[in-house]
Amino acid sequence: MKKIVCWLLLIITSCVYAQQEPQYTQYMYNPSVINPAYSGSLGYGTLFSLYRTQWIGLEGSPKTLNLAYHQPIENSNLGIGGNLLHDEIGPSTTTSFAVDLSYTIDFENESRLAFGIKAGGALLNIDYNKLNHFNPNDNSFRNNINNQFSPNIGAGLFYYTNTTYLGLSVPMILQTKQYDEFAFSAANRRQHFYLMGGKVFELAYNLKFKPAFVAKMVAGAPLQVDLTGNFLINEKFTVGLAYRWSAALSALVGFKVSDRLAIGYGYDRETTRLSNFNSGSHELFLQFDLFKINQRVETPRFF
Repeated sequence: MKKIVCWLLLIITSCVYAQQEPQYTQYMYNPSVINPAYSGSLGYGTLFSLYRTQWIGLEGSPKTLNLAYHQPIENSNLGIGGNLLHDEIGPSTTTSFAVDLSYTIDFENESRLAFGIKAGGALLNIDYNKLNHFNPNDNSFRNNINNQFSPNIGAGLFYYTNTTYLGLSVPMILQTKQYDEFAFSAANRRQHFYLMGGKVFELAYNLKFKPAFVAKMVAGAPLQVDLTGNFLINEKFTVGLAYRWSAALSALVGFKVSDRLAIGYGYDRETTRLSNFNSGSHELFLQFDLFKINQRVETPRFF
């Protein structure tokens, strides 16, 4: 039954206009993956890695790896960065890569507005040998897809202060069609629009609270909204909850091992009937900040 449910999901996402970009519960730790304008906004270099395994127990379920780096360019208003994504679902794997460039305008009230662009592409592979063939004579699935390349560009805006942020982005502007040798198996990659925001409240000397949201909009699919509330304790411990509207409830924890290294974990539990066929989703991230030898961040920004 689990296998049947999984392949039904794969067929649906391959044949209709759906949300095709990987989803994350801990999106707030690497906004540059969806918004290039975030690159360099921290004021120092940052390495980030995240691994997500979704719908544990469901055969062919999605698995995503994200590696990222971004930093400001010294003595300029520019920031640079890059993201590498590897996404697996069923017989298909997609490896995406992008380079980001941002430009920031400083205002007198200590707020900033950054403009960002993203350029890259994706390699698609499909191994039809992983499928159970009900008709061995069907020629549709005899030829695997190997490293089919599709380029793309993206853009974003990011407005922020020390306690507030708001961003709007389109990570992939170009609409592309993949493996369209057969009409029934064509997958059309549509534009995904992201709106994100958050605000940090200092509740006490050693306690901060940050509500945040991200909304994802794409033609042909329901609006997806993630709502998150995180507490930061003693500038070291993070604990919070997240809710993906009509989809999942999540628990988040994080720990700053040192001034440079932070780790975090998130667990999702579906709130739909899909929860009957899996035991939830797991996310683990590592973040390493590359300060200069003489650079010290007294109060790290909580986003």
